[in-house]
Amino acid sequence: MKRCVQAISFYLLLPWLYVIALLPFTWLYKLADVCFFLAYKVFKYRRKVVWSNLCLVFPDQEAAVLQKLSKDFYQYFCDLVLEHVKTWTITPKQVAERCKLANPSVLQKLYDQSKHIILVTGHYGNWEWAGNAVALQTDYALYALYQPLSNPYFDTLLKRIRTRFHRKIIPQQRALQTMGHYDAAPKATAILADQAPPPKNAYITSFLGQPTHVFKGVEKLAQRLNHAVVYISTQRIRRGHYMVHATLLCDDPASVSPHAITNAYIQQLEAIHLVMVP
Repeated sequence: MKRCVQAISFYLLLPWLYVIALLPFTWLYKLADVCFFLAYKVFKYRRKVVWSNLCLVFPDQEAAVLQKLSKDFYQYFCDLVLEHVKTWTITPKQVAERCKLANPSVLQKLYDQSKHIILVTGHYGNWEWAGNAVALQTDYALYALYQPLSNPYFDTLLKRIRTRFHRKIIPQQRALQTMGHYDAAPKATAILADQAPPPKNAYITSFLGQPTHVFKGVEKLAQRLNHAVVYISTQRIRRGHYMVHATLLCDDPASVSPHAITNAYIQQLEAIHLVMVP
């Protein structure tokens, strides 16, 4: 019964998703404006949660500033959702025009040294387009860790989208096994490392002034396999256009002290978020 419901929901949504993916960018963002109006004004989707989180992190900011941040978040969120659908049909030329790698020399130097690397980033900017930019604008073969979806039909679609442009994906549960058997050709493995882990498997640090549980997996993988760690920052420079920056966090993980890589990642992620506040 569950599988039947999953199939029905998928095939009902699939034509609409494909139509959205085919829209020209001008119309895509007009639709995003409609989604913003519905989410923010009509349904007020999780507005109390967003407001309380902003007040918690920025207690000294004026209400008008927080109100603008709240609206900007909803606009960004609606744009991002539709951009992710558009990833289904985006072309290499469009990726080059809309998501540029600002300093490819950082990755090229590591590639020339035949180093495998771990790319760490967060749910900020358009991380899917950033992955496409790395795959298309560097010599690295790009792999990405992912958590399989509970709906197998949507999971298959997501795999198809994420493996475009010669990208490959690795289930999180098989990360060590797969990465440990990489051949000599340099590979980049992308990890979205800002998800909330189970407390018993977490490292506790401070993020935006709040105690935060952080995954230790990136650091453990890097040190176990001695893969260099690079932070990927994706900044939106204007609507539908992004700039990707690479920052080397550690090129010899086996030699650094415990939590050094994790703390460096959190500092980079925190700096990006603070840029939002006037």
